[in-house]
Amino acid sequence: MRSKPTAKKPELKGGLMPLSKIRTLVKKAKSKGLTVVTTNGCFDILHLGHIRYLSWAKRQGDLLIVGVNSDASVRRLKGPKRPLNAARERAELVAALKPVDAVFIFNETTPTIWLKVLKPHLHVKGADRAMREIIEKRVVEQGGGRILLAPYIKDRSTTTIVKKTASASRDMELRC
Repeated sequence: MRSKPTAKKPELKGGLMPLSKIRTLVKKAKSKGLTVVTTNGCFDILHLGHIRYLSWAKRQGDLLIVGVNSDASVRRLKGPKRPLNAARERAELVAALKPVDAVFIFNETTPTIWLKVLKPHLHVKGADRAMREIIEKRVVEQGGGRILLAPYIKDRSTTTIVKKTASASRDMELRC
């Protein structure tokens, strides 16, 4: 019995993988003359802001690599009640998105260590912060890359969703 042909994934599409494999993927892309784009975040509750942000980032180059903060680093950044979802689940969700070529989980609070290793052509951050606030700017530029600011989508953040959910929950409790 003949099996159905399966759709071949793009050669550089990698999904969730360790940084060592990401490094190999990046080297391969660069050797082919492709533009490597990186970004990072917690991605605690996937929402429209994330989708638009990652889609915009992908349009800036050929290969989009996303670093997802580990649970410990999210707690350091956002406080003891976060993350709401485990790192592996958050990373798998991000990896499943069409614009994303590869994802890895990192433990540091900032992406500077892995940016030194990968040396992307472009590193994307949200325009909700000023260029002077982006601590990885120096590392990216030292590696020959540039920082790009993706358009910010107002009121589309995990923090906003968490606040709305808490408010709605309190309202429901009052009605019961």
